[in-house]
Amino acid sequence: MTQPSDTHSKTIGYILWIFGFTGAHRFYYGKPVTGTLWFFTLGLLGIGWLIDLFLIPSMDRQADLRFRAGKVDYSVAWILLTFLGFFGIHRMYLGKWLTGILYLCTFGLLGVGYLYDYWTLNDQITVVNASK
Repeated sequence: MTQPSDTHSKTIGYILWIFGFTGAHRFYYGKPVTGTLWFFTLGLLGIGWLIDLFLIPSMDRQADLRFRAGKVDYSVAWILLTFLGFFGIHRMYLGKWLTGILYLCTFGLLGVGYLYDYWTLNDQITVVNASK
């Protein structure tokens, strides 16, 4: 049996967990539904946020099994999205220059594109990695 590739980082997961009441770490590990729930309930009023401190290693293993490694690094893309997403830098990193420039000119399509990418970034990276 082959080892799953290490597509996601526990370190990045824990860094995003610090902002966990926003659901950032759950989005990073490919759990957009619960990430959205955490966002709107402030991490289930902090209780889910605390529990996730212990769940990050298992979320990391699940993400490593689910997503495909390749030229585009998941952690770099997520850092770019989290801190520079409104400027489209993460899209440029993925090679999506046209939409990256569009995000740059429209402040992430007025935030809607930024939120969309929180839901879909892992899948976007997997598609890019599979095509190279």
